[in-house]
Amino acid sequence: MTFRDIPVATRETRQPQPCEGVCVAVLLLALLIPLRVLADASAESADGISSNPQIALLAPAAMLSSTALIGTINIVNGSIFDLDNPAEDKLLYRLANRAHATTRPKVIQQQLLFAPGDRFSVRKLEESGRILRSNRYIQDAEIVPVVDENGVVNIEVRTTDVWTLIPRVSFSRSGGENAAGIGIKEMNLFGTGMQIQVLYKSDVDRDSKIIKLADRQLGDSWYSLSALYANNSDGHSYQFALGLPFYALNSTAAHGFSFLDNEQIDALYDRGEIVAQYRNEASSYEIFKGWSNGLKDGWTRRYTMGLAYDEHRFTEVDGRTAPMSIVPDDRKLVYPFVGIDFMQDRFEKAENHDQINRTEDRYLGTRFGARLGVARNSLGSDRDAWLINAGAQTGFGSSKKSSLILASNLATRVEDDGPQNLTIDVSARYYRRQSDSCLFYASLSGTYGHNLDIDQQLLLGGDNGLRGYPLRYQTGDKRVLLTLEQRFFSDWYPFRLFHVGGAVFFDAGRAWGDSPVSDRHNGLLKDAGLGLRIGNTRSGQGRVTHIDLAFPLDGDDSIKDVQLLIGTKKSF
Repeated sequence: MTFRDIPVATRETRQPQPCEGVCVAVLLLALLIPLRVLADASAESADGISSNPQIALLAPAAMLSSTALIGTINIVNGSIFDLDNPAEDKLLYRLANRAHATTRPKVIQQQLLFAPGDRFSVRKLEESGRILRSNRYIQDAEIVPVVDENGVVNIEVRTTDVWTLIPRVSFSRSGGENAAGIGIKEMNLFGTGMQIQVLYKSDVDRDSKIIKLADRQLGDSWYSLSALYANNSDGHSYQFALGLPFYALNSTAAHGFSFLDNEQIDALYDRGEIVAQYRNEASSYEIFKGWSNGLKDGWTRRYTMGLAYDEHRFTEVDGRTAPMSIVPDDRKLVYPFVGIDFMQDRFEKAENHDQINRTEDRYLGTRFGARLGVARNSLGSDRDAWLINAGAQTGFGSSKKSSLILASNLATRVEDDGPQNLTIDVSARYYRRQSDSCLFYASLSGTYGHNLDIDQQLLLGGDNGLRGYPLRYQTGDKRVLLTLEQRFFSDWYPFRLFHVGGAVFFDAGRAWGDSPVSDRHNGLLKDAGLGLRIGNTRSGQGRVTHIDLAFPLDGDDSIKDVQLLIGTKKSF
């Protein structure tokens, strides 16, 4: 497992030695778990009385007794629009409901972690709700227990669908570059939960024709499948994965297989301009098996083992126009691996944090994971190496007031001459609830790199957080980014389709250090701006449209005075 959305800065005046970086990361990982355990020392057990007030109101003593059993399960699967609501009982909305294939009750039922005759468990109801809400074709899910006269707990599962047949006509702009796409996507084929997509898209890197198929639950099972075929202007991409994941906290087994065959032209950037290009042919395969004793005392512990193959072949680009010729060294790693993952059961339901007027299942628990692989020449690798990946995350506070989420990750390949391609990522995300319609958000992230592979360039620009500057503007082996954002959530609900919000933001960051293409660094860069946020709760896209105006406060004369950014993202 990895927690890679993080990036830390170190002092430029003194470069830490590789062993120091490893020690710092291990210390950070070791500190997160005891902090979280101390914070939760008085928490209730996982199957105790829920903090959910709706369930508590329906929970007399008979319902909470250890002998209470589940009776009937009634699935109430709503369509896109609620025609019992006068505001939605309109001709257009009625036509949309009729044209939409509502999710089949069987698809809903097979995702529940309980069945008639099982012992009643509040925890299983809450986790089943999270599983249902994680589907792109469901807007919301609510599971309500009702007690009959004999003390048997009957369950009502209420879900609301979204529109899942989506013509894809998209346009986005960030860092001064445009991207567009056209196609069609169905995320709930005939109400079965299967996803199929046909898409043509064009961006700064390549043009792509894509066919994608995915199903989180094959047949009546928890097996998941995903497959992708992409014919690109600079190569191709074939991906396939099939397996049984740890689908719930109490899952005891997992196994699977995946492969990737990818060919494309990658580039090295300096100040937003391509300065070198190379062709990257990548092949990877992985097979794994996992096991666990399930959820014990609010924690789950999982083990994995498997075999991985990872090869990259790099060559020059025919007829290249880039000013420099830089080609990374080939890599071939064949290795068995073992892994361990600890995860605490601590989730909260919230609204208006990273989405607009949509139920969010926020993870505020502690998680730690590590994976160790051993590559050897005797197995077919081109070198002997230890492959290490470890990550940790923990949360503090409450969604009702303020919350802080800390995360860190270490990844490296240790060879005879020491750590190679070492990255240490850390991040902190802070949320402060000011009112139902206002929230303050702050994020600080950083990455420290050492002996990075040439194809692992650290970049910072308008496409990854520094909104007032061109994409991929700064490069190096260290990176830091601060974001401050005042978020506003309104009750405006145009056409009963879109929820509207806004933001005022400030970004500051820089990338610096060793780079294969540049030794120029123009210091800390800052920008400020404001933006509109549009959340579409009726569509399976589940995305938030961003329309931002960002004003750079630093940089050279080549940077425009204002940057327009348009795009869709998973969060606010």
